[in-house]
Amino acid sequence: MTATTPEIRRSLFLHAPIRRRPRVVLEGLLALVDADTPPDGPDGPMAVLERRLAALLGKEAALFFPSGTMAQQVALRVHAERSGRRGFAAHPHCHLDQWERQGYNAVHGLWYHRAGDPNTLMTAADLAAIGEPLAAVLWELPQRDLGGLLPEWDDLAEQVTVARAGGAAAHLDGARLWEAQTYYRRPFEEIAGLFDTVYVSLYKSLQGTRGAVLAADAATIAAADVWRTRLGGSIPDAWPLALTALAGLDTIPPRMPVFREHALAIAAAVNADGAARTCPEPPQTPLFHIHLPAPKDAVERAGAALLAETGVQLFPRVRSLPDPRRCAFEISVGENAMEFTPDEVVGLVHELLDRAVASG
Repeated sequence: MTATTPEIRRSLFLHAPIRRRPRVVLEGLLALVDADTPPDGPDGPMAVLERRLAALLGKEAALFFPSGTMAQQVALRVHAERSGRRGFAAHPHCHLDQWERQGYNAVHGLWYHRAGDPNTLMTAADLAAIGEPLAAVLWELPQRDLGGLLPEWDDLAEQVTVARAGGAAAHLDGARLWEAQTYYRRPFEEIAGLFDTVYVSLYKSLQGTRGAVLAADAATIAAADVWRTRLGGSIPDAWPLALTALAGLDTIPPRMPVFREHALAIAAAVNADGAARTCPEPPQTPLFHIHLPAPKDAVERAGAALLAETGVQLFPRVRSLPDPRRCAFEISVGENAMEFTPDEVVGLVHELLDRAVASG
């Protein structure tokens, strides 16, 4: 650990390196395998993972990808080739557009319609207002950049109906599907059943090492497999990624309701205190934002100082808001956040704000 890299001893952040250090991961892998575990083939970890996720999501087949970026681009490419259309629609905060350098266009020649208002959820009316026939519509459940908001079930079903009426396929960005299920309280198969293709992350909620899985009907997965090979995604010896994901699949989804209850308790304490507010209020999922009455740069400095002095990480980054006097950070409750009581989080928010004011 260098002088410029503070040691993180406790973190509210789901992906903090506390449980992702190489030794911790390797010790976990050893607990999952024995001398007879094959590296590949029909009984290998990857094949087992694909079968389990296909069954859980109610799809005929599933396919591993080394990244969600590749998996979602491939899904949209397959839908575009089948329909002969190049456009797709999604909420203005679409992850593929904001964080992946518009690979859907640079690599696949697709274009993106921003459907609706950036500060509210996408609606059926927003989709109906798009004049161009679409290859697909993408839904992110929950909408991370809106604090983990979800459309109500009937609203979501109506949106999918509108998309399909126009000939578009329905694609789910289900990186945090496990969190969304705690609000809908429906089987994963029923939620995934609304969509033609479903992507799930192996390293976000499931806390695996890396990778993603795309699930769909067998023909779609066969077409996706061709594109995975073309893009260099058919990597050999990916079994360590499958093993860490299988460990998460066995242990984390059953605990998601507990994580959601803890998120609700933290949010209630923050809102009752009044120094900061949560968005949404109350949270729908274990994911929500805390909005602070302080500028982004001051909160960043305060958070860095707090981490350096105490080893406590509240966030990896701070989000700007339209009002430059305010900012926000994300809490996604998992095992890391379970170590913090609601009152402790309120105290840390106060300390953060005091430091932000002092840093000026």
